[in-house]
Amino acid sequence: MASSALLLNPFTTMASTEKNNLVSASFQLKVMATSWGFDGTIDEFCAKVKAHGYNGIEVWWPNNANEIDRLFAALKKYQLEVGFLVAGNENDFSAHASTFKKNCTAAATNTVQKPLYINCHSGKDYFSFQENKQLIDFTIALSRKIQLPILHETHRSRLLYSAPAAKEFFNQIPDLRITLDMSHWCNVSESLLEDQQDTLLNAVERTDHIHARIGHQEGPQVSDPRAPEWAAAVKAHLDCWDKIVALKKQQGSTLTILTEFGPPNYMPVVPYTQQPVANQWEINIYMMNLLRKRYAS
Repeated sequence: MASSALLLNPFTTMASTEKNNLVSASFQLKVMATSWGFDGTIDEFCAKVKAHGYNGIEVWWPNNANEIDRLFAALKKYQLEVGFLVAGNENDFSAHASTFKKNCTAAATNTVQKPLYINCHSGKDYFSFQENKQLIDFTIALSRKIQLPILHETHRSRLLYSAPAAKEFFNQIPDLRITLDMSHWCNVSESLLEDQQDTLLNAVERTDHIHARIGHQEGPQVSDPRAPEWAAAVKAHLDCWDKIVALKKQQGSTLTILTEFGPPNYMPVVPYTQQPVANQWEINIYMMNLLRKRYAS
């Protein structure tokens, strides 16, 4: 019976493998910093990121040549790696797809610095399945052509906005790879996904990048993950991330994780004063240290 249980649960096997120190030496963990909420220049941001020990940054692909030049100059100066965010935002699918493909191609094929990955805010929750599928098919073909991870984020309002919506794409597109941000699915479902574990495990197997923000049943971001009242939400996210890391260690792959606690209004604020209830940068540094301690050894 014990042997049968191991066969039925591959993640139990992975955990056993880790405990026996049979982890591939080629596994790498790279922790990225978000520019979301930072008010200074890109040079100032990169300097702060480097000083605090991040491996790199995740930023939106810039819209003009001057911004592109400043970004790559800062990356070179501080010896940082990069992942790019791309999107389409138009309500009309044809216009949306055109913008999305243009931004994705430009970010993925730039000749200055190859990114670690492209993270896509792709599609809309109200586009049809076939429309959204066109965007995924485009990224799969481009990813194969240039040998670069191009990932679709599990993000509210986008094509993978919920676990049930993602399940449909998972069932029909075997090569779909994702950025897992579990916080959005918790918010949409008003749960910690206890009743959707099959879909969550499917997502784990497709994940190449994690957005490490802690969500809860009524929102995409807890006020402070260090506070004891959020222990259950923190545990639910860590349990999921543990499975992803176990799989990547078994495969000997590189895993990138973005610490993505955001500023107001993702960060709750005090009424009337609008002062944030915690320090965004300090929380993200706390998350970076937690992730390194838990996974990098």
